[in-house]
Amino acid sequence: MRKQDMNRDWIATASTLSAALPYLQRYNDAIVVIKLGGNAMSSEEAMEDFARDVVLMQQVGVNPVIVHGGGPMINEMLEKLEIKSEFVNGKRVTDKATVEVVEMVLSGRVNKWIVGAINRQGGRAVGLSGKDANLIICDQDAPELGLVGTPAEIDTGVLTTLFDANTIPVIAPLGAGRNGETMNINGDTAAGAIAAALTADRLLLLTDVPGVMDETKTVLTDLTVEQVIEMTASGVIAGGMIPKTQTCLDALEGGVRAAVILDGRAPNACLLELFTEHGAGSIIRAAK
Repeated sequence: MRKQDMNRDWIATASTLSAALPYLQRYNDAIVVIKLGGNAMSSEEAMEDFARDVVLMQQVGVNPVIVHGGGPMINEMLEKLEIKSEFVNGKRVTDKATVEVVEMVLSGRVNKWIVGAINRQGGRAVGLSGKDANLIICDQDAPELGLVGTPAEIDTGVLTTLFDANTIPVIAPLGAGRNGETMNINGDTAAGAIAAALTADRLLLLTDVPGVMDETKTVLTDLTVEQVIEMTASGVIAGGMIPKTQTCLDALEGGVRAAVILDGRAPNACLLELFTEHGAGSIIRAAK
């Protein structure tokens, strides 16, 4: 690379950092809950890049909380063990044998993968599930789903303790039932409930689509609650996007300032959303 080109790149980098200053100030000491979907964990390289972004966020004053999924990994293990899995309305029917596999994969393999990646990038992460310290107490979602829970009570004390210790919580979406049984929780639902309990500044749902789209497949970058409700009623928001937008609406109702649906496969997606003027994906606010 010629020196002239290098100088131009350095100037562009400095300009980007300078432009980020108002956003760095805006999110100082803010709580940002990030749902990392299983499809966004596509490779070791992608995980390391995500971890580096999370560590950078913490370094500039953000308190990040990671809630992760792991559907593809669970499917892979169930197939290896020849345990059949069924879904009702997009939720996994979870019997005793299935929940043991879900807990093994989420609290073990996936959780420690994320924790290790963050620690390798110079951060301090601790892995836990909603069962730890009674973080999430669940009621049964529906009898036909078995051991699938809906968060009913969230004790954020352990999370605030970790914030005070400059430590990043990485949470597997499992909870305890009223009788202490292990409950499987939809990852988006768990992230939204935790964000609401923390009155987080942002809920970021990292998924495998660019955001909420209109009839022409154009990503809508700025939406209100009312617009989301209207688009759902008219069928523009449909299929797998409905539970994601509903999670956002529930989080906003619970006190989260804004929720964003964005493509977790895109490089530096979280940094672009938080620290640039144009953001990334679709942000949903209570009012413009």
